[in-house]
Amino acid sequence: MSAEHVKTDSVSRLSSTQERRNRKKRLAKEEAAERKRSAASGFSNPTNPRRSWSLTFITGVFAIYCLFPFVYLVINSTKTQEDFTSTFGLGFGHTFALGENLKLLGIYQNGIFLRWFVNTLIYVVVGAGGATLLAIMGGYALAKFRFPGRKAVFAVIIGSISVPGIALAVPQFLLFAKLGLTDTPWAMIIPSLISPFGLYLMWIFTEQAVPTELLEAARVDGAGEFRTFWSVSLPLLAPGIVTTSLFAIVATWNNYFLPLIMLKDSDWYPLTIGLNQWKDQASTTGGQAIQNLVITGSMITIIPLVIAFLTLQRYWQSGLAAGAVKE
Repeated sequence: MSAEHVKTDSVSRLSSTQERRNRKKRLAKEEAAERKRSAASGFSNPTNPRRSWSLTFITGVFAIYCLFPFVYLVINSTKTQEDFTSTFGLGFGHTFALGENLKLLGIYQNGIFLRWFVNTLIYVVVGAGGATLLAIMGGYALAKFRFPGRKAVFAVIIGSISVPGIALAVPQFLLFAKLGLTDTPWAMIIPSLISPFGLYLMWIFTEQAVPTELLEAARVDGAGEFRTFWSVSLPLLAPGIVTTSLFAIVATWNNYFLPLIMLKDSDWYPLTIGLNQWKDQASTTGGQAIQNLVITGSMITIIPLVIAFLTLQRYWQSGLAAGAVKE
């Protein structure tokens, strides 16, 4: 290779290196200017985020606060009853007893924990599933059809949301006692079918997510109302359906006061009442302390909710910005 070619190649490499340096400087200057504009306007650019150590610290504190009970459950579910009462709450015991606790959980009192677990699943599938279905149909009808009394229905729904559920527990008990439905699964399922907040949520979401022009086009093409709802509207409502179902699932799964006053037979208890009964067992005369089983059962209880949120969150997040951009 000639000296002239070597010199030319060296010059081109230097030029390329200088170009990259100039480009980095230009990008850094533009990013700094963008951060300054974002700070002045009060908005942040997701592609060019600002670093805030104070916000990171606050977020970390909230994360620790939220994860602390779960960490406590995981650690203490590995302890025996003796280690639970004699060791530090956030430290492991002398014996790793998770497997033994799970085995005892399945056979204690003839395996009634499994019965409580199945009861809770039934209440969630039938109660929360029915509440979600009714909310979908009711919200769709209120959003896309005009009929007399629609404003009155809206007022009733808003009023129902403002009334706490615990205030209705005693009237519900008296009503179900008259009907002879107390101490039966229906005492849990029927009240769970009514979700005013879910109905309101689906109403608002349907108005934003389902264009009226799309429904009119489907009707012009000859589709009936059921076909239009099933084939056209339902796919567009997926994020709202997931959100409504998650609220209904969590509310039914964690329901405590309603089964407390409705159910006397322990065979129909959900997990919330059953585990609380085990917790209070040590304070009764001749009762046995089984906090290790209560903690292990509590950890098992939250696993289905965690799985539900992790599985459905992509459908949930996909609809967070629905209606945010004007077309």
